[in-house]
Amino acid sequence: MSKLRMTPHTRTVLNALLGRVGDGERRAAVLADGLYGLELSKLSGLPNGTLFPLLERLRQAGWVERYWEQDESAEGAGRPRRRFYKITPKGAELAPRSIAEAAAAASVVPAGVMLPGLVEGGR
Repeated sequence: MSKLRMTPHTRTVLNALLGRVGDGERRAAVLADGLYGLELSKLSGLPNGTLFPLLERLRQAGWVERYWEQDESAEGAGRPRRRFYKITPKGAELAPRSIAEAAAAASVVPAGVMLPGLVEGGR
């Protein structure tokens, strides 16, 4: 697959899967077990129609894996099984650098681009 586009949504989801969003104490658990879809949607603030296609692109790129939770866990809690998403070793290696590069690129305004509210020559 070609290089992933590091959109703001992609960066948000990757940060969540790296344990950088939400409760800091959960980082190790997130890295070990991943996050289930609804939990990831709540942490990222993304609707399902945006989140799940993005997760599929990350999965196809080899950055994220998905798996179903054990039947016994779901049955014990009296609910359907959850599908979990977890960062892969490849994703854990590449994502932090890609996120940082994309954030740096987003903060640079190309020459000749006028920003709203700024007037040429004005301060």
